[in-house]
Amino acid sequence: MNEPQANIPLPPQEEGAGTNIEATEELKRIEEARELFTAAKKRLLNVNQWDKVCGKMSAVFKLTDEKGNEIEGPPKVGNHFKIDIPGPGTASGDGYDWVRVEAVEENQDDKDDTESILIRVRPADNPTNNDNNVAHFFSGKATSNFVVSREKNTVTAAVYGRNEVPNTSTDKPLDKTRNAVVGTTAIAGFSNPQWKSLANGILGKN
Repeated sequence: MNEPQANIPLPPQEEGAGTNIEATEELKRIEEARELFTAAKKRLLNVNQWDKVCGKMSAVFKLTDEKGNEIEGPPKVGNHFKIDIPGPGTASGDGYDWVRVEAVEENQDDKDDTESILIRVRPADNPTNNDNNVAHFFSGKATSNFVVSREKNTVTAAVYGRNEVPNTSTDKPLDKTRNAVVGTTAIAGFSNPQWKSLANGILGKN
């Protein structure tokens, strides 16, 4: 498992599974690497187009405000992603999986010639109803960290999963069964092609 750059602010891996999915591109000139970073950052921030970036069989991601209304623009802390993955969704999520944006962070170090941007999301309740269950196949302990970084001539797009534990604490029996199956298969690597495709797409490789 590749280790991310030391300056990427990731949560510690304490329980469950952790995944590092990366795509990299090494350019001949610094100027080319900076241009690719800028283009990749733009794709990362355009969450509503992630399924187009990924290609066929991708989950569909929609950016919403704190009340679940679909919106355009870059994600901000307090926004949500409404995710439509292939197969049955959650009853709590009205057929979708939901995550809340808890961090959007940019870093730049001129001395080391590095720069990065990170979006961190965490499984959350469905903001469109009063159901207090986490509407996602992972528990609220998990995070997904979407990153674009540049280290000199090398640009990396990555998805870093931390503390991935199936969400079986919901009080809805069907959701509990669904989350156990989907969460376990995701931990086993079945979601890796989705994230690899997204990482490649953010770099313009798809």
